[in-house]
Amino acid sequence: MKLAEIRRYPIKSLLGEQLATVEVDQRGLVGDRLWAVRDADGKLGSGKNTRRFRRMPGLFTLRGHSGDPVPVVELPDGRRFPADELAGHEAVSEVLARRVTIEREAEVMHHDEGPVSLISTAALRRLHDLLGEPVDPLRFRANLLVDVPGSDFPEDRWLGRAIRIGSDVVLRPRRRLTRCVMIDLAQEGAPEHGHLLRTVAEHHDLTFGVWATVERPGRIGLHDVVELMPA
Repeated sequence: MKLAEIRRYPIKSLLGEQLATVEVDQRGLVGDRLWAVRDADGKLGSGKNTRRFRRMPGLFTLRGHSGDPVPVVELPDGRRFPADELAGHEAVSEVLARRVTIEREAEVMHHDEGPVSLISTAALRRLHDLLGEPVDPLRFRANLLVDVPGSDFPEDRWLGRAIRIGSDVVLRPRRRLTRCVMIDLAQEGAPEHGHLLRTVAEHHDLTFGVWATVERPGRIGLHDVVELMPA
């Protein structure tokens, strides 16, 4: 198995960035989902409505870029603002048609379920078999895409096992990732789908991929060997 893609989302629920290499610490990929769009009620922008999250149509027209000391938000017209700039908050509010700010994580992590999310090429091929068409991995907004032979859901067998990536990083998958309507929404070059969530629900209990905790931090890079360690 090898690491095929690395994706980071500096601002939660916005479009993100692909990386060739990244540092991983106990929180996950450094800078991943560290900032989020927040409305006047304190709820975080998302594709779903829950106790913590509020669905905000238009988030996928915005993109977050890494920046120092804060990330940068890019608007549909190409304008860019530092995430803590008031003018940027005003512009994002106009795009989303609601009053919002962009804020840094405080006591509670912005992650939906866990620090690092993983999917496999084998699981994507399984969806291809079920749907009769390829599925772009970006729909699942996973941090890591692992190249695995076959057509199956191999991540299910990773739960509770340690996984080493490259020479440094060790992750431990904990649970399968529950999916929502976001995987059907249009984003980047992928048009609106309409059948993906239903297929995942019917054939894999509404889950796809896994989330993992970080047992040993370090740096990972594209094409690193991914090894499932002995139980």
